[in-house]
Amino acid sequence: MMASCQEFEVTVHTSPGPTCGTFSCLWLSLIGSEGETPPISINDHLLPGSMCPARVQANSPLGRLVLVRLRLEARTGFPNLDWHCSRVEVRRLADRGTKEGGRSAAGPERDPDVQVFLCDQWLRPADGDVELRSGKLCLLKDETEEKLKQQRLGLLQHQQKLFGWREFVHGAPQCVDLKSLSELGPNLSYTHKSPAINLHYLKGFVSRVQAWTSFTELETVFAHSGHQNITARFIKAHWTEDWYFGYQCLNGCNPLLRGNIYLLDYEVLDSVPANVINEKQTYLSAPLCLLHLNQQRQLVPIAIQLQQTPGPHNPVFLPSDPGCDWLLAKIWVHSADFQCHQLVSHYMRTHMLGELCCVATLRQLPGPHPLHQLLMPHIRTSLQINFQARATLLAADGVFDKAAGSGLEALPVLLSRASKRIHYQSLCVPEDLMDRGVDKLPHSYYAQDALRVWDALHRFVVSWVDLYYSADVEVQQDSELQHWITDINTHGFSQHSGFPPSFNTKAEVSKFVTMIIFSCSALHAAVNFSQLDFALWMPNCPASMLRPPPQVKGSVKEDDIISFLPDVNTTCRVLMALTMLSQPSVNFLPLCHYKEAIFRDGAHRRLVEVVQAELKAISDDITERNSQLELPYPYLCPGHIENSVAI
Repeated sequence: MMASCQEFEVTVHTSPGPTCGTFSCLWLSLIGSEGETPPISINDHLLPGSMCPARVQANSPLGRLVLVRLRLEARTGFPNLDWHCSRVEVRRLADRGTKEGGRSAAGPERDPDVQVFLCDQWLRPADGDVELRSGKLCLLKDETEEKLKQQRLGLLQHQQKLFGWREFVHGAPQCVDLKSLSELGPNLSYTHKSPAINLHYLKGFVSRVQAWTSFTELETVFAHSGHQNITARFIKAHWTEDWYFGYQCLNGCNPLLRGNIYLLDYEVLDSVPANVINEKQTYLSAPLCLLHLNQQRQLVPIAIQLQQTPGPHNPVFLPSDPGCDWLLAKIWVHSADFQCHQLVSHYMRTHMLGELCCVATLRQLPGPHPLHQLLMPHIRTSLQINFQARATLLAADGVFDKAAGSGLEALPVLLSRASKRIHYQSLCVPEDLMDRGVDKLPHSYYAQDALRVWDALHRFVVSWVDLYYSADVEVQQDSELQHWITDINTHGFSQHSGFPPSFNTKAEVSKFVTMIIFSCSALHAAVNFSQLDFALWMPNCPASMLRPPPQVKGSVKEDDIISFLPDVNTTCRVLMALTMLSQPSVNFLPLCHYKEAIFRDGAHRRLVEVVQAELKAISDDITERNSQLELPYPYLCPGHIENSVAI
């Protein structure tokens, strides 16, 4: 009987973070290809950074060791704390005779007798059994053990029960079906630590519902709230000038509007219902703005029509018109741009896209799939931040309800319309820039920087895909991957969006994954962290308009312009929200920097080191260029790009 006994030395590693330990009791089983051991209790305290050794005996053959099963049990009378497990190491002692003792001095990475079962996640008693795998990431076809295939399937079935789909806006990408944030669990939750935010000079205005009395009054508030912001000061000095209007179309917080021969077209806003704020009706327009490249190589506006349908009450405003008419027409364009920027370029194209891909990844790509591990650091945070946004910013009494021209009635109309108009090609930087004709424009710093960052990310993703797919046929045969893109299409944009219905080549997969990572990191940085700079001088970016668009020329005097602009309290409410949204987290991770242990693996680590070096070179070039510019463009400097949508 004793001859068939197998003995194992098991070492359980708790992660080193100060809150990673737990009072709970840990039960552990070893699972082999032929059998498994009964659970044993790990009696040592699971302290942060600790290593808890144990001996496990198998009285019948296990075969090849494939899984370690863990289960936490809360202790009566002690707080039920989550536990962060780093890994479990297992050494088969039976192959070493009766020799006892610790691990070889060479360490587990070079000791062939030690199997490492990576965990790198939070565990809770409520999770029940959690099974850890040994070995590398792999595709389903490369699984050699039937138990691992079944475990893989079980993971997906469990995730599909946890994370269902829900419609937020009919006709727009769906979101995760949650009743509360606690349902996300600790591995999909995060803490965003913001630096101290100074709202001292804005808070006092939130109860003042009157209109601004003059531009002088606005300047007084700006002197306190915006005086330290170099970009905002520059905008205040130049916001009325045509060259700067064109510059913002290329390098402002919304550099994404499609067009033909530099036509800004806000058709998506046509007939969208406008909000009522402070018991006053606000107004939206759907302008058309034509721009051209002048002899000074500046992009300047040459004609603005404030509504889509031509007619006698919808004049075309020109630079040769009275100055107040032309300035007010540009302000209307900026106000329309605010609505499209916030709900389309920002929320839909980064936040909603990230959540769509995150839910599909959780439901269709199991943890051992290489694309699950590559994508999750870039999309994991979207579930929490979007749930919070729907509960606050986009809900009753939120900023859009209380301060934006596109309020709660407009929001579903605008999002569903914009979703029907989105096209996959517009989400892929090289094609988007070329289609819009801005790839060769001088001073288009967004285009220049976006293309370089995209190219670096694309090379990284191509190399990652090459590690696991040796040929296109393996892409076609990857059922998990095909179910993933089907889930994205089923719950995402319209069938005319141009999203790939399936994947046939490695190149298609690499491009699609690059699009997701870019949208949830670089694009979000460009459209989110720029917005306060361009909005601090409110007339440059009014969130609502209190009078309808002029129907004739010559009817507006200089003193009238202020009466079109938002009230004092709504101005300050928007600026306070943008101040909070524009603060990078103090614990943020730069683009392609990863905490997950899988990225420290040999082949993965080499790819990460290459892309980090490329992004560092891009950062250095952008920093050098910006040092020569009167108005720098810093938003796509990779060192400032967060790895995911976390705010």
